[in-house]
Amino acid sequence: MARTRRRKRASTGTRIRTFRRRIGRNRYLIIKIYQTAAARAESGNALASNALNIQIKKTVKRG
Repeated sequence: MARTRRRKRASTGTRIRTFRRRIGRNRYLIIKIYQTAAARAESGNALASNALNIQIKKTVKRG
């Protein structure tokens, strides 16, 4: 039985940490984004992208 090679996919990893801080009367939302991207190709081109799509929505408090 012939053995086939497994193809590795491009690996990406994103970790996001959020903090809320109050300085004086102002409240700030701090977003820390840690991101890695890697790509390989045995032949041809490979592209590793670090592009981000970020959406920030304000939620309405009840009460």
